[in-house]
Amino acid sequence: MAHELDQVRTGAAPHWKPENIIGTISLNTLLFSNDYRHIALKGILTAFIMLALGGTFALIFRTELAVPGVQFLGARVYMTLMTLHGMVMVFGFLIPLTISVCYYMIPKVLGTERLAAASIAQWSYWILILASVLLIIGRPDFTWTAYAPMSLRVGGSLVWMGYLAILLVAVSEFLAGIVLWANAMTGLKAAGSWSKLPMMGWGAAILGLLMVVSTIPLGFIGLGLLTDWLEITAWFDPARGGSVKFFLYVFWTYGHPAVYLPFIPAIAILYTLLPRILGRPMWSYWSGVVAFLLLGLFAMPIGPHHFQPLYTISGWYERMIQIFTLLVFIPSVLHVFNWIATIWGDPIARSARNSVPFKFMISAIAFVIYGGATAYVNAQIATDSDFIHNTYWIPAHFHAMFFGFSGQMAFAGFYYLYPYFTGRMYNQKMANSHFWLWQIGLFTKITMMFVAGYTYFPRWVYDYLPLKEWLMPQMMITAAGYFIGLGFLIFIYNVVRSSTHGEPAPDEPWPVEHDNDTVPAPTPAE
Repeated sequence: MAHELDQVRTGAAPHWKPENIIGTISLNTLLFSNDYRHIALKGILTAFIMLALGGTFALIFRTELAVPGVQFLGARVYMTLMTLHGMVMVFGFLIPLTISVCYYMIPKVLGTERLAAASIAQWSYWILILASVLLIIGRPDFTWTAYAPMSLRVGGSLVWMGYLAILLVAVSEFLAGIVLWANAMTGLKAAGSWSKLPMMGWGAAILGLLMVVSTIPLGFIGLGLLTDWLEITAWFDPARGGSVKFFLYVFWTYGHPAVYLPFIPAIAILYTLLPRILGRPMWSYWSGVVAFLLLGLFAMPIGPHHFQPLYTISGWYERMIQIFTLLVFIPSVLHVFNWIATIWGDPIARSARNSVPFKFMISAIAFVIYGGATAYVNAQIATDSDFIHNTYWIPAHFHAMFFGFSGQMAFAGFYYLYPYFTGRMYNQKMANSHFWLWQIGLFTKITMMFVAGYTYFPRWVYDYLPLKEWLMPQMMITAAGYFIGLGFLIFIYNVVRSSTHGEPAPDEPWPVEHDNDTVPAPTPAE
């Protein structure tokens, strides 16, 4: 049975009303206002621009990979596009989008009606913009992991901009972590105790702490690469006494928690929206809290599983990392079971079944199960070392978790918030077209990546042998990418056109209506 306070914690219905922010806001206000609504909207719109950039980079190099042979990209251009794609999608799209959606929800859900440390959120945003500009101009080609010494040997004369961009990303995310932690503490003060803090507050607290701690190593990576390249230091350059092993441990102290930086806010968004759309509280409050705490606990120490086939990790330590990695299944299953139990408990309202945010939530849950179940293979020392490491199996897994879950949950949040930003409803048919194109595209792309990885197709190659087991997966991955791109174009057209031509949003844009209802449910009291 659900806890008696769940209704208070999660809120059965939103207690804010739609308003036309986009139609009435000036550019100066959008860019520089400390109002949480403007900060959130600015971050969301910027993340969509980053998605367009990162997606375009992917479509270009995926077109090259559709068939074997060199079509129009050389190795340097391919590696540059792949590097920019990875960095822009993770640092510019996924993490900022999920956090920006939370920036809007946190003051509402926690009842504070303001974003604590809003000026710090502004600094975080503008530093990230500067990092993005430097990244695009510098055009690094050392992949998003920036492995030394390769990252010190490749790139042109402007590659130092890539190192500086990594440092600035770390500073931006560190500041965002401070903002999230400050708001969690403000919400805790308003709630009176941890036991009354909404799940959005728990998510903000865990994520804020994780960002503050994990981004320090990333900042050191960016600074160390920059000073090594300038030959001021020799932290990571083995030719001058540096240590590649040291680089691996420092980078993955951030690199693995980076997976959780969009993952945790996506979970918090799901916990916030699911009870509102279903019209009933979550099945369990405390299992969600425990799962949040365990995710934060296990995020930091298990980074070495990313290089467990190497000499740098062996023996009892390697086995410990494997066990800790497998233990991550516990909080993940706790969350998934909680969501499924909440959905399964009673008939799903007609309004929920017709709701595009709910459809994206259901798909996100399916993808986290898909990506999580296949991750069991990743965690095993033998299968990782001898079978899947550095094959397409790995990007299949993180695309399922990053885009299939976190990205789709961010879009569920945006669709839900759309009437609160514009005062209008989006076009339902176009939103459904976007949804189904993405499901076809994402499932096909991720599944074919798994198939390619199963046949030992390597990562980071711009050409390959015309083996029959590789031809079909590569063509289908590319085709799936175009489905995803088409869905995004429909989405952009829908949100732009509907902002002026959409149906005016009612005071309660998301009333819970069941099959036996003859009239819409009354608008809940404020």
